[in-house]
Amino acid sequence: MSRFNVRKVAVLGAGVMGAQIAAHLVNVKVPVVLFDLPAKEGPANGIALRAIDNLKKLKPAPLGDARDADLIQPANYGEHMDLLRECDLVIEAIAERMDWKVDLYQKIAPFLAEGVIVASNTSGLSITQLSEALPESIKPRFCGIHFFNPPRYMTLVELIATPGTQPIILDQLEAFATSTLGKGVVRAKDTPNFVANRIGIAGMLSTMKEVERFGLTYDVVDDLTGKKLGRASSGTFRTADVVGLDTMAHVVKTLQDNLSLATDPFYGSFGTPEVLKTLIEMGHLGQKAKAGFYKKVGRDVLRFDLASKDYVPAGEKSDEVYARMLKRPAAERLKLLRNAEGPQGQFLWAILRNSFHYAAVHLASIAETARDVDQAMRWGFGMKQGPFELWQEAGWLDVAKMVQEDIDAGKALCNAPLPEWVFKGPVADAGGVHTAQGSWNPSKGVFEARRSLPVYQRQHFPELLLGEAGPKFETAGTTIDENDSQRTWTLDGEVLIFSIKTKMHAISPEVCEGLMAAVELAEKDYQGLVIWSGDEPFSAGADLQAMLPAFMAVGVSAIEDAEGFMQQTMLRLRYASVPVVSAVRGLALGGGCELAVHSARRVVHMESYVGLVEVGVGLVPGAGGLTYIARRAAENAEASTGKDLLPFLTEGFTAAAMAKVGTSALESRKLGYVLHSDVIVPHKDELLFVAINEARSLFQGGYRAPHKRLFPVAGRSGKATILGSLVNMRDGGFISQHDFHIASLIANVVTGGDVEPGTLVSEDYLMTLERQAFCSLIVHPKTQERILGMLNTGKPVRN
Repeated sequence: MSRFNVRKVAVLGAGVMGAQIAAHLVNVKVPVVLFDLPAKEGPANGIALRAIDNLKKLKPAPLGDARDADLIQPANYGEHMDLLRECDLVIEAIAERMDWKVDLYQKIAPFLAEGVIVASNTSGLSITQLSEALPESIKPRFCGIHFFNPPRYMTLVELIATPGTQPIILDQLEAFATSTLGKGVVRAKDTPNFVANRIGIAGMLSTMKEVERFGLTYDVVDDLTGKKLGRASSGTFRTADVVGLDTMAHVVKTLQDNLSLATDPFYGSFGTPEVLKTLIEMGHLGQKAKAGFYKKVGRDVLRFDLASKDYVPAGEKSDEVYARMLKRPAAERLKLLRNAEGPQGQFLWAILRNSFHYAAVHLASIAETARDVDQAMRWGFGMKQGPFELWQEAGWLDVAKMVQEDIDAGKALCNAPLPEWVFKGPVADAGGVHTAQGSWNPSKGVFEARRSLPVYQRQHFPELLLGEAGPKFETAGTTIDENDSQRTWTLDGEVLIFSIKTKMHAISPEVCEGLMAAVELAEKDYQGLVIWSGDEPFSAGADLQAMLPAFMAVGVSAIEDAEGFMQQTMLRLRYASVPVVSAVRGLALGGGCELAVHSARRVVHMESYVGLVEVGVGLVPGAGGLTYIARRAAENAEASTGKDLLPFLTEGFTAAAMAKVGTSALESRKLGYVLHSDVIVPHKDELLFVAINEARSLFQGGYRAPHKRLFPVAGRSGKATILGSLVNMRDGGFISQHDFHIASLIANVVTGGDVEPGTLVSEDYLMTLERQAFCSLIVHPKTQERILGMLNTGKPVRN
């Protein structure tokens, strides 16, 4: 199979989006050149250099490792156009001005390599019109590629073809965006604002109109339209602040300038809301200007009040009755909201009705299938379900009748009827737009299956929409053993898979028993064992709640036995005669981190959080985490010219004592929880494919477990040095007395206790110290306060 090999990418434009696209390319190891205009003062590359430097300061961080900013090559159009010849992909990301983009295309055309793909990261300009500035030889390899902000974190990428774009170009770019960049790709038609922004911005404008109509405040609306409604937790107005009110206004203007009542019956609702105009005139552009719909003053959050044009205290919540309504099954929920007497319920029904109405009327003109709309809203706007999914779940024809009744009664945004396909034909007969055969394509009048590009063969369990057919990881493959805590199974008969089923995939004694049995079976009949649980998290740690009954009944000896069993499970993984591969996605905290680091190899999704966090509940890592830190320090010291163990131990000690968590796979590698020999996977749905291949490859390469070696520890002098710095932190008020006590216990374990520096010890020896420290803390009143606080509130207690 031939593939599109992207050796280097040029990003044109070092603005907010261009620089962050370049950052994400560096995250996934793609060499990138960032172009901008020559600076009028100072170094010619000054604009690009400032943008690259700024990447280190932005939050959320565009870079998985801030040091990688140095890997972005700065360039300017005056001196470095020849660099374009080295690039297989050119992404233009300059300001949303058609004339500027056209002018730039004419300048770069003579320098483009043969076979290069050129793509414009525009949020709504006509791709076909842009292509007219390119030479005929390049037009077939030109398309739109619309990243959502921030590019590192937002899943959605929209690809937009012109009538002349070669189909293979889109296939190649979709494969690159999916597997290399880790994105979810939707193909949009070349219409204003494409799919997600067309539906999403129309929805935000609709929400603002209904807010005015029902007289609700922004904080109440955000409470209603956030997680309670199955949408992004930031709701409507906080999301607008994050996006930027000027950006939102620009997207609205694209609709205003490129549509009319003749082309969009909802055009009358596209007027710029008065509050948006006012805030922009005041320079309150949202989060980047530190004021928008909300403003933070000290610790207080204020909301904008249009009447007074000033800020007033925020924090008002919605009526609890609607929170209860929103938890009801979809059909009951929508009927309750439609019949609600209070303004909050009427508002919720109105915005949902408007979203169904708008999506149905425009489906044929903006997207190929209903799948594209629902995936775009999931991936681009953080919705749990797209509009068609919710409609279908609630009963297709029942909801359609309610919506049409409101249209006929003049309650909707416009009087355009729902399309005929909603009520008659295949969709009505199937009860919705998503079926086992595929999703509705209104232009062709058929249910269309997903694209079967080779890249999607890497996704054993792709993210499915309601009504779609596809394999489910809970029942796929052949089950070898299963109970309430775990499932041991295989997809191919060659590699065994172990899936944890407990809440948050917590590691209980039953999970450990299952793991022990799975390792034994893998050694006997399989080429390896993959630990993968289907969804997030990988594991949030040991199951403290499962230990409490035994602790209450028997005392601390029960805890010691449980910890000892966990430790032996970790060592069983480490010394298995077949490779054990942990496929990490989401949280791998505490015991989850220990499970990962004791595996032969880790295959880690880029956006995973890994760390030893037991200090947060007043404990120390007790399942081999501290032993791992000590052993890794010894191994790193041995591989260097240094004789002193302590410098190699300090970072690991600090990470455990301060409960540091790597907020990406790249950051976790800096902390030592992910190694350079491990594999970082950009796309979450490729994790299992890569992990199985990794296990098989290790086995077929003649894998042998490591020897059980003794290794040196820093001993009492190393411990004394660490304790000296802890005393200073305690006496300076930076840590509490209990923090000092916990950190001292951690220091005792990682340095090997009261032994001479350089003493050779075993993992079993250090694990005994771990257990003793853990058990001494579990009976400590201040640790018990922390544990109960975490169980009750989910937040760490500082005592």
